[in-house]
Amino acid sequence: MTQPLDFKGRTAVITGAGSGIGAALAAALAARGANLALADINEERLNTVADALKSNEIKVTTHKVDVADKDQITTFAKAVETEHGAVNALFNNAGVALGGTFDRVTDDDFEWLMNINFYGVVRMTRAFLPLMKQADAAQLVNISSIFGIIAPAGQTAYSAAKFAVRGFSNALMHELDGTSIGVTTVHPGGVNTQIADDAKKPADITDAELAAMKKMAKEGLVMPPPEAAEIILRGVERRRPRVLVGRDAHTMAIMERVFPIRYWDFIKKKVSKSNTD
Repeated sequence: MTQPLDFKGRTAVITGAGSGIGAALAAALAARGANLALADINEERLNTVADALKSNEIKVTTHKVDVADKDQITTFAKAVETEHGAVNALFNNAGVALGGTFDRVTDDDFEWLMNINFYGVVRMTRAFLPLMKQADAAQLVNISSIFGIIAPAGQTAYSAAKFAVRGFSNALMHELDGTSIGVTTVHPGGVNTQIADDAKKPADITDAELAAMKKMAKEGLVMPPPEAAEIILRGVERRRPRVLVGRDAHTMAIMERVFPIRYWDFIKKKVSKSNTD
């Protein structure tokens, strides 16, 4: 039986640590006594998070990193090796959103999202696996989404990336079977982060469409990030292969399993009712 992962005195790497789930993971890991290497593209947000966590008991380093840039990832891994040594947990959390149906999403925007949400995960994993192999026990934690299990209309790019993260993680988990490195794929439902506010939107979006998107986000993104972080960490500590975050994620995962094609008919009705209320 695989031994639980104890974070005290061990090193965790988190991307997208400047806000949302990433910042909440950083706080929860610091409370567990973990040393942290925190990365984000937004240096101001990152420093605010790090300043609140630094103490004499844990080591916290900050790194401005664009996970779409493989050279920056390589530099990041070298810095972590120098400052922390072996890595016991890598949280591939950084992600972006892109609104609009496929015919309204440009090739450049689709590629922008894939470079961050999928290739960022792949390149971070490749760069940090050698440091994870140096640890006595390590866990790779890839944040997918419930949209990596179901595929809503208007989310072609986001779902494509999150399904890819899920497939990549599952195959890698099988490859690493029997080693000291485990893999956890996380599928959050509606967590109250800034991802919807920061999302790229179609250039021709109307005020009515934007209002509807904000209304849906407000109604759906409700779980506080600290609650999501605790659910994730409990799963990672037990080294579970999959973690669903939120009642909505559990419900939709069951719905997809029972109705792998027709689940969208049920969700579409609920979305339509919400838009008319």
